[in-house]
Amino acid sequence: MNGRAIFLTHGEVEIDPDVPVPDWGLNEVGRRRHEGFARSDLVGKVTSVFSSIEQKARDAAAPVAARLGLDVQCVPDLGENDRSATGYLPADEFWGVVERFFAEPDTSVRGWETARAAQDRIVRTVRNCLSHAPEGTPLFVAHGGVATLLRCRLLETEITKSQGQPHPGGGCWFAFDRAMDKAPTEWSAI
Repeated sequence: MNGRAIFLTHGEVEIDPDVPVPDWGLNEVGRRRHEGFARSDLVGKVTSVFSSIEQKARDAAAPVAARLGLDVQCVPDLGENDRSATGYLPADEFWGVVERFFAEPDTSVRGWETARAAQDRIVRTVRNCLSHAPEGTPLFVAHGGVATLLRCRLLETEITKSQGQPHPGGGCWFAFDRAMDKAPTEWSAI
């Protein structure tokens, strides 16, 4: 498994408390940012596209796949940490739970999947996808939380929110070695 892979988080979403969170799509800003990313030179090296099944991730993956004539391979286990126990939470309450999620990685905060379980799942899923991906650069399109957890594992560090993406709206990427045995690049915003 030589070469690099890219992990991309979805950008800004259309938040609607009346719609289940996994069904939220990108908003206009998020769509424009991902369309711009699809035109970048970096994308020209992509040979496969794996996406979470959540709508916002599929929306983010679509422009790259369309540019390259590739199918988006939707993989359920690329999803964000399972937060179905609470569903939608107002922003202040949500970010408080997120803080605890990362600070207490072995605790199910308010019924959410633990950070440790989500990390094990995302690492296992990325490894599995890489083992089936063709030569070249696979692109993974998913979510900020699981991207942070993957980065922590790649860096061989404890789970910490400090490895999270720098752009508050999402839409950030990092590259990593397909063998998953070297530190990833720094985050870049699209």
